[in-house]
Amino acid sequence: MGVSRSGYYTWAKHRISARRARDDEIAAVIARLRSEKGAFFHTYGSPRMHAELRMGHGFAIGRKRVERIMRERGWAGAVKRKFRFRTNPATSEDKVNRNFHVPGPNRLWLGDITEHHTAEGKVYCAVVLDAYSRLAIGWSIGSRMTADLVVDALQMARWRRFGVRGAIMHSDHGSQYTSWAFTSRVHEAGLIASMGSVGDCYDNAMMESFWSGMQIELLDSRPWQSRRELGTAMFSWIEAWYNPRRRHSSLGYHSPADYEKIVPTTVTLAA
Repeated sequence: MGVSRSGYYTWAKHRISARRARDDEIAAVIARLRSEKGAFFHTYGSPRMHAELRMGHGFAIGRKRVERIMRERGWAGAVKRKFRFRTNPATSEDKVNRNFHVPGPNRLWLGDITEHHTAEGKVYCAVVLDAYSRLAIGWSIGSRMTADLVVDALQMARWRRFGVRGAIMHSDHGSQYTSWAFTSRVHEAGLIASMGSVGDCYDNAMMESFWSGMQIELLDSRPWQSRRELGTAMFSWIEAWYNPRRRHSSLGYHSPADYEKIVPTTVTLAA
């Protein structure tokens, strides 16, 4: 049975129209995500947005199609900053040696501090990550960079991971982490202290990646008028966005909280 030329063109035109309609439908979902209040989907590039559409919204769609739709509409992800370099001397042996891959939770914890300006002055944030899932298990926010700041973050991590002993607590070599207040709590908790080598940001690269994400998604998004305003935003970014919703390519595009659900939630003691 033959097909007329006009019939073929009608079929082809309908197919193109259907494809465009589907593109518009997908674009509408992306636009809604990018404008969602309290979320940071507008910082997603096409790989992470593709994962959100596929895993979070049930779209059967190819990554290249998402890339094309975003490119045609001028939507691009945020670009991460380069790592920071520090030059303070280390006081504990580096027991990690840049190997952040661990077989389960509560084997390796990472700690670090960042700071950001407001019109009132600086705000400091200390965080403890579980290297297995990148989950922020402890954090503390304040107006001064003191030993209490990192101790409070560690105490929250201990509260969330009650009963953990033998995990490595890896940090940089700042005075807060070498203080008696912090090191005594590490020892009291049965954790093993570890510090990176001198002047090498890659010795705590996972923490640097965490801060880079916060920087581009939140801290640099606008001027901050007060410490309270920024502190509240940091809290919301960690607990309402990063832990439960932010997708990571290294976690198979799961969020940290979802990734931990893949394994039993019982406490995993370090060997």
